[in-house]
Amino acid sequence: MSAAETMGQLGTEQNDRRFGRLDEMSVCEIVGAMNDEDHAVPEAIRHSLGEITAAIIAAEPGFAAGGRLIYLGAGTSGRLGVLDAAECPPTFQTDPDRVIGLVAGGPRALVEAVEGAEDDTEAGASDVAGLDVDRRDTVVGLAASGRTPYVKGGLAKARSLGAVTIALSCNAAAELSEIAEFSVEVPVGPEVLAGSTRLKAGSAQKQVLNMISTTLMVRVGRTYGNLMVDMSASNDKLRERAVGMVSTIAGVDPQVASAALEQAGNEVKTAAVMLVQGDDAEHARARLDAAEGRLGKAIGIPSSQHPALS
Repeated sequence: MSAAETMGQLGTEQNDRRFGRLDEMSVCEIVGAMNDEDHAVPEAIRHSLGEITAAIIAAEPGFAAGGRLIYLGAGTSGRLGVLDAAECPPTFQTDPDRVIGLVAGGPRALVEAVEGAEDDTEAGASDVAGLDVDRRDTVVGLAASGRTPYVKGGLAKARSLGAVTIALSCNAAAELSEIAEFSVEVPVGPEVLAGSTRLKAGSAQKQVLNMISTTLMVRVGRTYGNLMVDMSASNDKLRERAVGMVSTIAGVDPQVASAALEQAGNEVKTAAVMLVQGDDAEHARARLDAAEGRLGKAIGIPSSQHPALS
């Protein structure tokens, strides 16, 4: 069977005749059709929650031990991985090297198509090898089709180096699933615009990446309850959010919370410990270090027992 014939059998490549007159639809009809189709994405993901859960559980020990979360993809899939990686430092104040996005064709491919990059199996393997991947790391291969050579090469290399490997595809029985230790297949079916996997397939991949990165960060103590206590208060909006969190956790008015934040160098957890435990900033940081960064342990109040959170 030729590559074109194989491609034509993929669910994401099918032509949904319900949208065969797309170019004659009104604006209202087009956006309505897209919205209707997008409703299928969460349900498709729901059917894969068991596989997603198993993959995250396998990734957690290495990540907790200082390992990295590495995304690997081409085109839209690669860009989504880079996007999720870029969102982790401001949300969880992680080192930029802790969550990494690799895209076929390199940084230039983020803003323009790099012809043939996704077909280079060796480039995928080389990009992964260049990160000195080891057993603590988790490598997530992203490919809507489930058969992108760049991703297959990178995942195979990562597995040979002992990393936890996860394949995320939007078709059933994906080739990628045979390479990774854990496979997550989210068959979203044909797109409104036939073959345009930046639509439902892209939405599905982003939602799964949200689950993976957010769950890992929560599990290693980067939140207190559902509060982003490790975020970087780098602008006025985020500083206001930080003041609100410190005020909520410590049970003080915003003015007191703001003053503590300033003394703590805008570190939410440090400020909260200072106010709850009566520490100065130095001792608050030491208390957090002893608690492995877990705020509930540092202040002696688990989130489940905090009156404002439970």
